[in-house]
Amino acid sequence: MNPWDQFTGVNAGYVYELHERFQRDPSSVDEATRTLFASWSPDADAETPSREAGTAATDTAAAIGAFNLAESIRRFGHLAARLDPLGIAEPIGDPSLDPQSHGLTKDALARLPASIVSGAAGGSAGNALQAIEELRSFYCGTTGHDYHHVFVPEERVWLRQAVETRQFRPPNDPVNALDLLDRITQVETFERFLHRTFPGKTRFSIEGLDMMIPILDEIISDAASAGVQHVMIAMAHRGRLNVLAHVTQKPYPQVLAEFKDPLFARSGRIDLGWMGDVKYHAGARFVVAGQGRPQSLTISMPPNPSHLEAVDPVLAGMARAAATNVDKPGKPELHADKVLGILIHGDAAFPGQGVVAETLNLSRLDGYDVGGIIHIIANNQLGFTATPDESYSTSYASGLARGFKIPIVHVNADDAVACIEAARLAWAYRHRFKLDSLIDLVGYRRYGHNEGDEPAFTQPAVYQIVTSHPTVRELYARQLVADGVISQDAAEGLVKTRMASLEEAYAGLKPEQDYVPPLPEVPPVGAARRAQTGVPLERLSALNRELLSVPEGFSVHRKLERGRERRAAIFDQPGERSVDWATAEELALATILEAGTAIRLTGEDVERGTFSQRHAVLHDAVTGAEHVPLGALSTARASFEIHNSPLSENAAIGFEVGYNIQEPRRFVLWEAQYGDFINGAQVVLDEYVTSGRAKWGLRPSLGFLLPHGYEGQGPDHSSARVERFLQAAADTNIRVANCTTAAQYFHLLRRQALLLETDPLPLFVLTPKSLLRHPLTASTPRELAEGRFQLVIDDAEARKQANKVRRLVLCSGKVYVDLVSSEQRKTAANVALVRVEQLYPFPLDEIREVLDAYPKLHEVSWVQEEPENMGAWEFARPHLDQLLDGRWPLRYIGRVRNSSPSEGSAAWHALNQRAIVAQTFEEKADTRDADRVLSKQV
Repeated sequence: MNPWDQFTGVNAGYVYELHERFQRDPSSVDEATRTLFASWSPDADAETPSREAGTAATDTAAAIGAFNLAESIRRFGHLAARLDPLGIAEPIGDPSLDPQSHGLTKDALARLPASIVSGAAGGSAGNALQAIEELRSFYCGTTGHDYHHVFVPEERVWLRQAVETRQFRPPNDPVNALDLLDRITQVETFERFLHRTFPGKTRFSIEGLDMMIPILDEIISDAASAGVQHVMIAMAHRGRLNVLAHVTQKPYPQVLAEFKDPLFARSGRIDLGWMGDVKYHAGARFVVAGQGRPQSLTISMPPNPSHLEAVDPVLAGMARAAATNVDKPGKPELHADKVLGILIHGDAAFPGQGVVAETLNLSRLDGYDVGGIIHIIANNQLGFTATPDESYSTSYASGLARGFKIPIVHVNADDAVACIEAARLAWAYRHRFKLDSLIDLVGYRRYGHNEGDEPAFTQPAVYQIVTSHPTVRELYARQLVADGVISQDAAEGLVKTRMASLEEAYAGLKPEQDYVPPLPEVPPVGAARRAQTGVPLERLSALNRELLSVPEGFSVHRKLERGRERRAAIFDQPGERSVDWATAEELALATILEAGTAIRLTGEDVERGTFSQRHAVLHDAVTGAEHVPLGALSTARASFEIHNSPLSENAAIGFEVGYNIQEPRRFVLWEAQYGDFINGAQVVLDEYVTSGRAKWGLRPSLGFLLPHGYEGQGPDHSSARVERFLQAAADTNIRVANCTTAAQYFHLLRRQALLLETDPLPLFVLTPKSLLRHPLTASTPRELAEGRFQLVIDDAEARKQANKVRRLVLCSGKVYVDLVSSEQRKTAANVALVRVEQLYPFPLDEIREVLDAYPKLHEVSWVQEEPENMGAWEFARPHLDQLLDGRWPLRYIGRVRNSSPSEGSAAWHALNQRAIVAQTFEEKADTRDADRVLSKQV
């Protein structure tokens, strides 16, 4: 053995330097080193370095230069990789990849031993020059490995070893060439058939990125072999129909029937507001039998709107739900090995859409971890018409992923075998480290953004090349023919066979029968009204005691002790109003856990609560140790988890939407720091929460807790913008509530949990802020035990003297407390204050019943804090007009129309609040004009 072979890289350079010193002066090195080098002295029978190696050993600068060149190739080689199939985007390269930058020539490299390069390349080459060239083939070919931003040494070393040993590439990991060719043929002929049969019809062809399907095949196959039971794929339009047909196995007749656009009025459900969606937004689900595995494999794809990356957090939430076991009390168990999420992004959307960064930020957070998602960028090198220079500031479309320490493989979509290697590497990394990985699949787009678009208007030079560029099927078939693997006739025969299959499916097509819309289920009528939500006092009292208990030696913060002492006594007098909002909430959640329904509660500062009201996670005042009372509940029959979310709404809510869609029988709640923060999630609310059932047959049922109320805190912390939810309310698609008591909130939460099985709908709750501890919102324990959620609450005092009431005031939420606690209320026996606790579905029957109870009524007023064009007024008005039918005049009392939700001045706010109260109780006035005059004076 050559003694120099035991040293590689910088170690070899260091040893060469020591040896050079030893040769000049043996005393310049320590005794142990002298003894070692003496044993290497030239000897007729010893294996010693050749004359060339000995020369290299004295050239320390060259050795270090060679090592640095090798490291530059590993780090920056992807900049010289040939990634563009069209050859238009020349690799930018880097000076550090040139030997001359390191003071090297080919001759100098040839004189150095291969071991200076280190790694697999150094082990198989005859000298450093050969090792460097082999290293270039790894890093500067049609694949660019981009992983040096991964800071964890174990991960980085694993990636380097996998790349340089060609662990996932033939011949080390064989590819069945004929099967791969047939698969690419199937992908291509599908697109060609659609293009010929339905000219001009939008399909967002996969052509130019055909290898996406084999990449998915490879990842799914490897994942299934590793025990994954559910693969979830989310993507935008590009290639979606091909993935649906060939990965989720959507039958050809159904795909083709959707192109026929059949009239399906007979199967539609107009009463449920069914509208459907375009074919390239649809989802799918397919179950593959075990095939030798103990478990079957489910492959699913959620629907996705034209907001291209909106599905990203939804997919992540779905994966979390599917991987989580919630059957036991305490914290849920995450089994990330059971589920794999795959996200396919667009090259313009990945860097352009902020929800991508928000979703990536969730990946390593405790409450959002899914064991890693594999990302694939379907890189056309073109947006709709925008070029990369117009689309992102990073070097690659994938640049954002670097900040999240995600390893990236850039691969030329025309190199079929390289694409398979990239797929294998991405899965292997995810499987080993349970972290995200990314494939940047660099290809092109054969047609315009859609098939009716003319791309040559904006990219004429590119599309001259595209028109004549061979497909990946043609390229791979040529290679296999040249290698003698298949004949040209046999390769063409694959095309004919696949085309014949499509023609046969089309010939037998019956669009009216083959089209299967995902219609929503019909909920039972009246389920919400029948829900029984009371809980016996004895049970509530026992739960309260256990929730107040802490582990032995646990030190509760002294400022919390006084409130906990008061709470311990609330059941001593069941008729006293001693139950505040937070207590009612915790008791409701405890009873839901006892009933066997798992709970996931997340949001901004949700563990403590924005207003320091919840304290669902207690922190030991001395040690900082945590205690979660609901998680430690001995009588719970399901798990409880609570997590502070990152300061995000779009991805955070999208994640909960996905979790809820995947596991609709779990009680999922998200809370905003302030209600208006939900504005940041408007896309996911519009696309999935409010219209998901009408478009895609989804049944979301998650709850939103949105602090709302005008208290002089300015435009951004006053309104939860309830008008936006009400504007989207139709066909009983959501529930919206604005409770005024703790008992109402208790019963509302319990009702929502009970309806998860029978009548699931999203729930928007406008929760209080200053009223959290207000005595008028407190309830008696008996109201929790014996009551139920009331859609409308009549004025109990006014009802006693119903004949005196002339004006009936309808209001909702905090403004009721302002009215009922005012001085004017004491002398206004002619005014009844009626609370509309549920805003949607609008409780017309209950309001009619209240109206009928006041025989001498002269007028009805709607009072709200919000401006006239906000709040519930404009939604409620047509319903009330229909109900009143001219029997009584309907008046509006509140702030005038405005573009801003509220005043920026606390003093101005207080003045307007007083005006609203005064106008509510005044004898006569055109209240709208009075408010306008007041506003002008202020």
